[in-house]
Amino acid sequence: MSASHSGSVEHTLRQVTPGRYDAYEALLRALATPSSGQIWMFLWQGQSGSPDAQYGTMEVDGFSYAPCVTSARELSASGWNRSYEVADGLDVARTLYPEHYGLWLNPHAPGGGVGVPWPDLRRIATGLDRQPAGPLRLTEPAVEIPQFYALLAQNAHRTPALRSLRRAWVQPALGAPYLALGLDVYDTSPASVDSVRAMLQQSVGAVPEGLPVSTVVMTDDHDPVVMWMRANSRPFYDRDAHVPPPPTAPVAGYGYPPVPGGY
Repeated sequence: MSASHSGSVEHTLRQVTPGRYDAYEALLRALATPSSGQIWMFLWQGQSGSPDAQYGTMEVDGFSYAPCVTSARELSASGWNRSYEVADGLDVARTLYPEHYGLWLNPHAPGGGVGVPWPDLRRIATGLDRQPAGPLRLTEPAVEIPQFYALLAQNAHRTPALRSLRRAWVQPALGAPYLALGLDVYDTSPASVDSVRAMLQQSVGAVPEGLPVSTVVMTDDHDPVVMWMRANSRPFYDRDAHVPPPPTAPVAGYGYPPVPGGY
């Protein structure tokens, strides 16, 4: 393995220090580049290419990671005496992130190396420019745009494929903050997707100039913005809340009355 194959990841890794999100982003880009983003993955069992091969695991602050090194030289320095596998960072990211596993680079190094959490592996796997750079600061939107929300809710009500809408204010580690809209749909058929897209196009005219707006689909179990919305926000439009509950027969005995507007 030539030095050039490992140099890109190894070089960018040396630049990463706390708070240097630009250097960390450069590391992610190096890992996402096929051939030049190769890493040496520790195998806890099996051999490289065998069906029973399994990456090693480690836990840091309650989160799971697969350890690796960035070159044959670092492999020797690590003292790892089991098998290993040389792989593209892009392929490793695609394997690890759906299981919520991150990647830990050179854990033997002074300072303990650098961890790449699974949301960033998801960015590598799906395209770095398609997802905001973490760590993300997520809050309720403070920007006052009642006309946009009212038009959005009105158009959503006319779009049967849409169940509810949520919102969040997203501040990426790099780049401008933006308003994220969470789309909860009944199904993801092409017709439904087209109707929701048309609904958004009918509504964006009420967005103030210069305000970036993005959307996420609430069925995405691996999107950190979706995960935050599920845990911390309530829908500002909810179709089900507009449907009166079916009548129920009175029941004798003790019981708690229903909460108005509750779920």
